[in-house]
Amino acid sequence: MAFDTLSDKLNAVFKKLKNKGRISEADVKESMREIRLALLEADVNYKVAKDFTGAIAEKCIGEKVMESLSAPQMVIKIVRDQLTELMGSTNVRLATASKIPTIVMMCGLQGSGKTTHAAKLAKKLKAEGHRPLLAALDIYRPAAIEQLKVIAEKAQVPVFEKGTQKPEITAREAVKYARDYGYDFLILDTAGRLHIDQELMAELRRICEAVEVNDVLLVIDSMVGQDAVNVAKTFDEQLAVTGVILTKLDGDTRGGAALSVKAVTGKPIMYVGTGEKLDDLDEFHPDRMASRILGMGDVLSLIEKAETKLDEKKAEEAAKRLAENKFDLNDLLSQLQELKKMGSMKGILAMLPGANKIKEEDIDESGLTRTEAIIYSMTPKERSKPSILQASRKRRIAAGAGVKVEDVNRLLKQYEQMKNMFKQVNGKGRRKMRNFGAFSGGNMNLPGGFM
Repeated sequence: MAFDTLSDKLNAVFKKLKNKGRISEADVKESMREIRLALLEADVNYKVAKDFTGAIAEKCIGEKVMESLSAPQMVIKIVRDQLTELMGSTNVRLATASKIPTIVMMCGLQGSGKTTHAAKLAKKLKAEGHRPLLAALDIYRPAAIEQLKVIAEKAQVPVFEKGTQKPEITAREAVKYARDYGYDFLILDTAGRLHIDQELMAELRRICEAVEVNDVLLVIDSMVGQDAVNVAKTFDEQLAVTGVILTKLDGDTRGGAALSVKAVTGKPIMYVGTGEKLDDLDEFHPDRMASRILGMGDVLSLIEKAETKLDEKKAEEAAKRLAENKFDLNDLLSQLQELKKMGSMKGILAMLPGANKIKEEDIDESGLTRTEAIIYSMTPKERSKPSILQASRKRRIAAGAGVKVEDVNRLLKQYEQMKNMFKQVNGKGRRKMRNFGAFSGGNMNLPGGFM
């Protein structure tokens, strides 16, 4: 996940401060030097890193933090607040036009993920109750229009296209079509280039002149690091970009783009791509991202993801069966399948407090699939009544699932532990089970759990 290395280094700095108790001005300066180096290694713009640490040092000394017994905690709070401010303070949402459609133009270099994220945005808007329409304006890249159609079909969003006619004409016709058929959002998927040139910019300006664009979203591949900021700056100078979508934030990117783009360009990050699936597009919340960078987790985003991805009815049924001690392996299988809707284990764990302490090698992404295979290898009677599973049955199940008998035993042991845990829950706690939903599948942040 992005920021992992930066997060580790920042927490190493904080650990040193905590061990000191009271801190001196020299301690603050040394800590800021280490933080500045960590930011530069994360590919943050040099001026941004310098100004950032300078502001923190000034606040630490100016607010007499050093005289406090809780000085290390106060320094962490100042760093968190400064990180939030650096990335934009508050999340910024799409503008809404006074009359339909609200027009969003996607732009960016070729290969940045612009077409895919146009479809991701359309799907997200549809899930929020809107009626989005995609318009194919990339007439140069081979099969670009067909690619948009294929992705849009998966997102269950219609595409307006007129072949290779001039993009600005297609844009005008798409606006009329959207108004005639009641589409409240029109997302324009424009052409990209391998590099910025005047021909590309001229075409994008013609589109903006042909239709009243409400938001110009620049799609940037965060893997390119500091170059992403330079791209954003150039596009903004030519087009007046209103927001940024950062892609591949789930990869091994160092995170410098996310920390630099707002400070350098003044344009907010509005969305981040967190995976390859069409659902993997999240609103960007600077305060939540700051908490994640500092290893404090992002529970709010996790809850929001659960609310949008999980089946509430299934969660309530599972909670009820747990409360009544009727929860069997069929229920467990259903809940694990619900959990898979949330995305990868790595992505989920990144939102939990203390996630930076979990080693990547301890996260077994194949664990869910293995557990499903074990349960699918059981007969309906065995799933509903696991107590009948004796040695011969376990050997048959293990062979059918392609695992060892020990894996079957481990699953059954965890299942029993979970049931015993919920037997101890009192009436007050049971009311919370509904919110626990699909997370009732075991201890997912430790090796050896169901995952």
